[in-house]
Amino acid sequence: MFRALTLALMLCPLPLLAQQAVPVPDLAEPQVAEPPMTLERLAGIITALDADAVAQGPTLQFNIDGIPVMIVADAGADRMRAMVPIASAEGLSAQDLLRMMQANFDTALDARYAVANGRLWGVFIHPLSPLERDQLISALVQTVNVARSYGQTYSGGAQVFGGGDSNGIYRELFEELKKKGEAL
Repeated sequence: MFRALTLALMLCPLPLLAQQAVPVPDLAEPQVAEPPMTLERLAGIITALDADAVAQGPTLQFNIDGIPVMIVADAGADRMRAMVPIASAEGLSAQDLLRMMQANFDTALDARYAVANGRLWGVFIHPLSPLERDQLISALVQTVNVARSYGQTYSGGAQVFGGGDSNGIYRELFEELKKKGEAL
Protein backbone atom coordinates (compact mmCIF):
# COMPACT_ATOMS: atom_id res chain seq x y z
CA MET A 1 0.00 0.00 0.00
CA PHE A 2 2.81 2.41 0.91
CA ARG A 3 4.54 1.63 -2.38
CA ALA A 4 1.34 2.35 -4.33
CA LEU A 5 0.83 5.67 -2.52
CA THR A 6 4.42 6.70 -3.18
CA LEU A 7 4.10 5.80 -6.87
CA ALA A 8 0.81 7.72 -7.16
CA LEU A 9 2.38 10.81 -5.60
CA MET A 10 5.35 10.59 -7.95
CA LEU A 11 3.13 10.29 -11.02
CA CYS A 12 0.66 13.00 -9.99
CA PRO A 13 1.13 16.09 -12.15
CA LEU A 14 2.71 19.01 -10.23
CA PRO A 15 0.12 21.58 -11.36
CA LEU A 16 -2.59 19.48 -9.70
CA LEU A 17 -0.61 19.41 -6.44
CA ALA A 18 -0.07 23.17 -6.62
CA GLN A 19 -3.81 23.79 -7.02
CA GLN A 20 -4.54 21.84 -3.86
CA ALA A 21 -1.85 23.50 -1.77
CA VAL A 22 -2.90 25.60 1.19
CA PRO A 23 -1.94 29.26 0.69
CA VAL A 24 1.06 30.34 2.74
CA PRO A 25 0.85 33.76 4.41
CA ASP A 26 3.28 36.40 3.19
CA LEU A 27 6.05 36.26 5.76
CA ALA A 28 7.60 39.43 4.39
CA GLU A 29 5.02 41.50 6.31
CA PRO A 30 6.37 42.13 9.80
CA GLN A 31 4.09 41.25 12.69
CA VAL A 32 3.57 44.16 15.06
CA ALA A 33 4.07 42.92 18.59
CA GLU A 34 2.93 44.72 21.68
CA PRO A 35 5.68 46.22 23.80
CA PRO A 36 6.51 44.27 26.95
CA MET A 37 4.21 44.92 29.88
CA THR A 38 5.85 47.19 32.42
CA LEU A 39 4.59 48.66 35.68
CA GLU A 40 4.03 51.98 33.88
CA ARG A 41 2.12 50.40 30.98
CA LEU A 42 0.06 48.31 33.40
CA ALA A 43 -0.82 51.44 35.39
CA GLY A 44 -1.79 53.24 32.16
CA ILE A 45 -4.16 50.44 31.13
CA ILE A 46 -5.73 50.26 34.59
CA THR A 47 -6.16 54.05 34.74
CA ALA A 48 -7.91 53.90 31.35
CA LEU A 49 -10.28 51.27 32.80
CA ASP A 50 -10.90 53.21 36.02
CA ALA A 51 -9.85 56.85 36.23
CA ASP A 52 -10.15 56.60 40.04
CA ALA A 53 -7.54 53.82 40.29
CA VAL A 54 -5.08 54.29 43.13
CA ALA A 55 -1.42 53.34 42.77
CA GLN A 56 0.60 52.69 45.89
CA GLY A 57 4.07 51.33 45.14
CA PRO A 58 3.68 48.13 43.13
CA THR A 59 -0.04 47.91 43.98
CA LEU A 60 -2.98 49.22 41.97
CA GLN A 61 -6.46 49.35 43.48
CA PHE A 62 -9.49 50.00 41.29
CA ASN A 63 -13.03 48.87 40.55
CA ILE A 64 -14.54 46.97 37.65
CA ASP A 65 -18.30 47.10 37.47
CA GLY A 66 -18.46 47.93 41.19
CA ILE A 67 -16.13 45.07 42.19
CA PRO A 68 -12.88 46.01 44.00
CA VAL A 69 -9.74 44.70 42.26
CA MET A 70 -6.13 44.84 43.39
CA ILE A 71 -3.08 44.18 41.22
CA VAL A 72 0.34 43.60 42.74
CA ALA A 73 3.22 43.57 40.26
CA ASP A 74 6.93 42.96 40.66
CA ALA A 75 9.08 43.91 37.66
CA GLY A 76 12.17 42.29 39.21
CA ALA A 77 10.43 38.94 39.53
CA ASP A 78 8.53 39.53 36.25
CA ARG A 79 5.23 38.57 37.90
CA MET A 80 1.83 40.10 38.46
CA ARG A 81 -1.23 39.06 40.42
CA ALA A 82 -4.77 40.42 40.06
CA MET A 83 -6.98 39.73 43.09
CA VAL A 84 -10.64 40.16 43.94
CA PRO A 85 -11.78 39.57 47.53
CA ILE A 86 -14.73 37.17 47.74
CA ALA A 87 -15.40 36.24 51.38
CA SER A 88 -13.86 35.23 54.66
CA ALA A 89 -12.18 31.82 54.44
CA GLU A 90 -13.47 31.03 57.92
CA GLY A 91 -16.11 28.35 57.75
CA LEU A 92 -15.34 27.08 54.25
CA SER A 93 -16.40 23.45 54.20
CA ALA A 94 -14.57 20.56 52.58
CA GLN A 95 -17.38 20.54 50.00
CA ASP A 96 -16.79 24.28 49.24
CA LEU A 97 -13.06 23.71 48.82
CA LEU A 98 -13.62 20.68 46.60
CA ARG A 99 -16.03 22.61 44.38
CA MET A 100 -13.54 25.47 44.01
CA MET A 101 -10.77 23.03 43.08
CA GLN A 102 -13.07 21.48 40.46
CA ALA A 103 -13.80 24.96 39.09
CA ASN A 104 -10.08 25.74 39.00
CA PHE A 105 -9.76 22.75 36.65
CA ASP A 106 -12.55 23.58 34.21
CA THR A 107 -14.83 26.61 34.60
CA ALA A 108 -12.66 29.26 36.28
CA LEU A 109 -10.48 29.37 33.12
CA ASP A 110 -7.45 31.66 33.63
CA ALA A 111 -8.71 32.93 36.99
CA ARG A 112 -8.45 30.79 40.11
CA TYR A 113 -9.95 30.50 43.56
CA ALA A 114 -7.35 30.91 46.30
CA VAL A 115 -7.15 31.26 50.06
CA ALA A 116 -4.66 33.62 51.72
CA ASN A 117 -4.58 35.61 54.93
CA GLY A 118 -7.94 34.25 56.11
CA ARG A 119 -9.73 35.38 52.94
CA LEU A 120 -11.10 33.67 49.84
CA TRP A 121 -9.91 35.38 46.63
CA GLY A 122 -10.41 35.25 42.91
CA VAL A 123 -6.92 35.55 41.41
CA PHE A 124 -5.06 35.70 38.12
CA ILE A 125 -1.28 35.18 38.22
CA HIS A 126 0.93 35.68 35.17
CA PRO A 127 4.45 36.71 34.13
CA LEU A 128 4.43 40.49 33.76
CA SER A 129 6.49 41.23 30.64
CA PRO A 130 4.73 38.91 28.13
CA LEU A 131 1.25 39.94 29.32
CA GLU A 132 -0.69 41.59 26.51
CA ARG A 133 -3.40 44.21 26.94
CA ASP A 134 -6.29 42.00 25.80
CA GLN A 135 -5.01 39.13 27.98
CA LEU A 136 -5.02 41.47 30.96
CA ILE A 137 -8.53 42.72 30.26
CA SER A 138 -9.83 39.18 29.74
CA ALA A 139 -8.10 38.06 32.96
CA LEU A 140 -9.65 40.92 34.92
CA VAL A 141 -13.12 40.06 33.63
CA GLN A 142 -12.60 36.38 34.47
CA THR A 143 -11.33 37.22 37.96
CA VAL A 144 -14.33 39.45 38.62
CA ASN A 145 -16.60 36.71 37.29
CA VAL A 146 -15.21 33.99 39.59
CA ALA A 147 -15.97 36.31 42.51
CA ARG A 148 -19.49 37.03 41.22
CA SER A 149 -20.25 33.39 40.46
CA TYR A 150 -18.90 31.96 43.73
CA GLY A 151 -21.49 29.66 45.26
CA GLN A 152 -23.34 29.34 41.95
CA THR A 153 -21.59 28.51 38.66
CA TYR A 154 -17.97 29.07 39.80
CA SER A 155 -17.18 30.38 36.33
CA GLY A 156 -14.64 32.74 34.80
CA GLY A 157 -17.34 33.47 32.24
CA ALA A 158 -15.37 33.26 28.99
CA GLN A 159 -16.40 29.75 27.97
CA VAL A 160 -20.05 28.89 28.42
CA PHE A 161 -21.87 26.02 26.76
CA GLY A 162 -25.54 26.33 25.88
CA GLY A 163 -27.76 29.18 24.82
CA GLY A 164 -27.80 31.21 28.02
CA ASP A 165 -27.01 34.87 28.59
CA SER A 166 -23.66 34.53 30.39
CA ASN A 167 -21.45 34.55 27.31
CA GLY A 168 -23.11 37.76 26.04
CA ILE A 169 -22.63 39.46 29.41
CA TYR A 170 -18.95 38.47 29.44
CA ARG A 171 -18.48 39.69 25.85
CA GLU A 172 -20.15 43.05 26.61
CA LEU A 173 -17.92 43.69 29.64
CA PHE A 174 -14.80 42.60 27.72
CA GLU A 175 -15.61 44.92 24.79
CA GLU A 176 -16.44 47.82 27.14
CA LEU A 177 -13.14 47.48 28.99
CA LYS A 178 -11.24 46.98 25.74
CA LYS A 179 -12.65 50.25 24.33
CA LYS A 180 -11.61 52.14 27.46
CA GLY A 181 -8.04 50.97 26.96
CA GLU A 182 -8.08 51.22 23.15
CA ALA A 183 -5.34 53.85 22.87
CA LEU A 184 -2.96 51.82 25.00
